[in-house]
Amino acid sequence: MGHVLLEIARANRAGEGAGIYSCCSANEYVLRAALKKAKAYQIPVLIESTANQVDQFGGYTGMTPEDFHRYVLELADELEVAHSQVILGGDHLGPLTFADKPEAEAMPLARDLIQAYVLAGFTKIHIDTSMKVGDDDPAVRLSDEVIARRGAELCAAAEEAYLQRKASCPHAAAPVYVVGSEVPIPGGAQQEEDGVAVTEPADLDHTLTAFREAFLSRGLAGAWERVIAVVVQPGVEFGSAEVFDYNRAKAAKITQAIRKYDRLVLEGHSTDYQTRQGLREMVEDGVAVLKVGPALTFAVREGLFALENIERELLGEHSFQPSRFRAVLEEAMLRDDRNWRKHYHGSQAHQKYERAFSLSDRARYYLTDMQVQDAVSRLMDNLNAHAIPYALLSQYLPLQAQRVRTLALENKPAAILEDHVGDVIEDYLFATNPGEGG
Repeated sequence: MGHVLLEIARANRAGEGAGIYSCCSANEYVLRAALKKAKAYQIPVLIESTANQVDQFGGYTGMTPEDFHRYVLELADELEVAHSQVILGGDHLGPLTFADKPEAEAMPLARDLIQAYVLAGFTKIHIDTSMKVGDDDPAVRLSDEVIARRGAELCAAAEEAYLQRKASCPHAAAPVYVVGSEVPIPGGAQQEEDGVAVTEPADLDHTLTAFREAFLSRGLAGAWERVIAVVVQPGVEFGSAEVFDYNRAKAAKITQAIRKYDRLVLEGHSTDYQTRQGLREMVEDGVAVLKVGPALTFAVREGLFALENIERELLGEHSFQPSRFRAVLEEAMLRDDRNWRKHYHGSQAHQKYERAFSLSDRARYYLTDMQVQDAVSRLMDNLNAHAIPYALLSQYLPLQAQRVRTLALENKPAAILEDHVGDVIEDYLFATNPGEGG
């Protein structure tokens, strides 16, 4: 279904305001919310997994690309969403998780990674070779030519895998590609005095020239025609406690620069927590692919906290086993601090606050912890056993309270949680599908 993204890119370049958001998450509540919106509006849904999340060895989710592909389509089947509406993508595919190894070891592993994605049926491939590997000089900037050469090597591997897949699946769509990776350092914004530095047009030109030449030198002219977007920094980012909002005037130099490339659009990473109007302006300005991840799992965590407050109020005087979700999540994060220690600083009290409420949402890495999952299951069971009163829903999840009251939403905790996540998605639908979304 890669051709759908080509059509969206063309429509965006034609000034039709078209775009698509990319749901970058493996969380079941997030995926269900995204699939439900696709079904409700009868539009495509783009779901992406990252190189560290899903790889040929299982990634931190324990899923290979084939596993993740199956998982998403099984959810789609359960929710009666047509497979033709689901586009699967791979994000930051390259030597990211093998960067401690020398190029001669890291690149074969990266080739295996990208081939596993394509063979599994992923049709949107972000090639990212921007990181240094073990034998690169740490004191010297990695040149665009080296980045592009490695990127072309991975594209050749992806094209080879596509031919293998097409032999067994004749109607398989050819992958479309995204290049570039000018995104902020994970866990915090790099900012100038007045915000985040916007990509310079000269850097965009150099990157695209280097990639085009590297692709053509490897005989990848056909694949180059399927490069739909380049990743740039349009000036949006978020840190632990702040959001750098899109400023179209400051971004104009890069959004105008892309227009001299006939068919290319921009892909924006870290668009989480942007206002819906800011997101709409980004799409209008050519940032046709909006990636979002932490804001979606932030909404999951937010909704679970709210449901636990309802649980406490509703069942506090009854004999039952409380879920203790927030406490169990905190215990899991303290047991293993690898996923948040480098990101949260300050006093012990401040670190505790950030573990719960930081916009960078490092808590998302702990939602798969077995004890945390048990707490979520207990929370759902406790609330499923009782009708949640309108007054408590109104107190903690007022938008969902109104929908339950009008029978637009089932009064069940899982449905309520997914609907809360769906409210974040609505902002992206407003931005990317004029006439759709709330």
